[in-house]
Amino acid sequence: MAKDSLAQIDHSHVEEAYARWAPFYDAVFAAVMKPGRLAAAAAASGAGRRVLDVGVGTGLELPMFTRQTRLVGVDLSEPMLRIAQKRVAEAGLQNVEGLVRGDAMNLSFPDAAFDCAVAPYVLTVVPDPHATLDEIARVVRPGGQIVLVNHIGAESGPIAWVETAMGKASARLGWRPEFPWAVLGDWIDRRPDIALAERRKLAPLGLFTLARLERL
Repeated sequence: MAKDSLAQIDHSHVEEAYARWAPFYDAVFAAVMKPGRLAAAAAASGAGRRVLDVGVGTGLELPMFTRQTRLVGVDLSEPMLRIAQKRVAEAGLQNVEGLVRGDAMNLSFPDAAFDCAVAPYVLTVVPDPHATLDEIARVVRPGGQIVLVNHIGAESGPIAWVETAMGKASARLGWRPEFPWAVLGDWIDRRPDIALAERRKLAPLGLFTLARLERL
C-alpha cells in the first residue's frame, strides 16, 4: 500500500479527536501501550543525552527515561500537553527541558539539535508520515538515532479487512488503523542517510513494532 493510498486525516481531525480523548486517554491506552513506551525510552536513553519526544501527548513515557536524559516534548494537542505538564510537575522530572505545542511535520527546532528522537505511536496520527519523518531526521544529528513505535497493519487476511474498514473512520478516531510497513520502508529506501538498525515486534501479541533508525 502506497503512502498516498492511506486514509486521509488532517490537523483539525487530530486536534478534535485528541481534545476528546485527553480526559481519559491514560485510562484507555496506558496499559496496552506501556511495553512500547518502555522499549522506546530504553533505546533512546542509551542513544545520547538530549532527546526529542515527538507526539509526547500526556507524557506517559517521560518518567521512563533515565534522569540523565534531557527531554523536550512536542505535541499538537494543547489539552494533552496540559496533562503532560502536570505529570512532569508531580513527578519532579527536572530533566524535562520543555513541553511545546507544535506540528510534527514542521518542527520549530534547528537542524541536528538532538542526539535522538522518539516518536511512539505517531506515524498513524499525522497527515503525512513521510513529511514527519523528514522533519524528525532533520533535527537529529548525524550519528544520532530515531526510535519509532507503531502499529503495523496486516498485509492480508481478516485483520487487514477489519483495519481497512476501520480506516473509513480515521478522521473520527484521530488515527489510521491500517498502516503498512511499506510506508516506513519506502521512506528509508529513498534516504541514503538513514539505515534501519533494528526492527522487532513488541507486546502485547506483537501488535506494535519498534524500529530503530540510524542517521548516518
